[in-house]
Amino acid sequence: MLTTTISNNILTVEIKNLGAELCSLRDKNNKQYIWEGNAQYWPKHSPILFPIVGTLKNNIYHYNDVSYTMSRHGFAREMEFKLIDHQVNKAIFSLHSSEETMKTYPFKFELQIIYTLFDNSLNIEYKVVNTGDSLMPFSIGAHPAIALADVFENYSLEFEKDEALQQHTLENDLISTVTKVINLKDNQLDLSYDLFKNDALIFKSLTSRSLTILENQKPLLKLNFDKFPSLGIWTKINAPFICIEPWFGYSDTINSTGDLFHKEGIQILNHDEVFYSKFSIEILD
Repeated sequence: MLTTTISNNILTVEIKNLGAELCSLRDKNNKQYIWEGNAQYWPKHSPILFPIVGTLKNNIYHYNDVSYTMSRHGFAREMEFKLIDHQVNKAIFSLHSSEETMKTYPFKFELQIIYTLFDNSLNIEYKVVNTGDSLMPFSIGAHPAIALADVFENYSLEFEKDEALQQHTLENDLISTVTKVINLKDNQLDLSYDLFKNDALIFKSLTSRSLTILENQKPLLKLNFDKFPSLGIWTKINAPFICIEPWFGYSDTINSTGDLFHKEGIQILNHDEVFYSKFSIEILD
């Protein structure tokens, strides 16, 4: 499988052209921070979620009196991106709408994923361009899986703010009407597999703009997601990774009508309008 490498004097990054997916982030001591993709647990590393995040009700949405089918998290993660710029510490990948994408998503677009290394940080930028003549609804999100070398319960998540997190629970992969409050202790949430017995933790909104993974109370890495309104946290039971997922959008609610333009969390782009967002993975240990 074709991959692209960027590096600086601290970090080396590998990205698959398939899905423009980050698949390796190593430091100068060859320590790996991204999940290896072992299919025993989960065969991905850090997929791009576009043009939806999460699951549609019945995997269907409606537009102009036509029903379209789209699977969980959209199609971008399964498509070959074109490498349009490659420098020592930077790579830009591009995906354009096509006859294939128009069958499930009848909107013209360009999606760019821009990876740039700055010292001990990897910046990941999303650029979405509406190249069509109509309004374009979309969601986009990140899904990086951070490798955990120690016992899962020896890790905790330190949020930027000491806040009460409102978790929106899932029902058949859709956002239910039930919420739970997760209270942090000294800004921290201790990890345990029991947290994920009903799948992902989903927060439609939160005050914190960054999150640090602690290993035995020592900072391992930090995700900065300044402009992303929503966040998902997920793992598979007994898997040695944790996914920290900044999102613009999330799964349909159980009461969804299927109208994509009225989907909760949806973004709308005008003709020729450009959407930008970015997050970073900062290595701390």
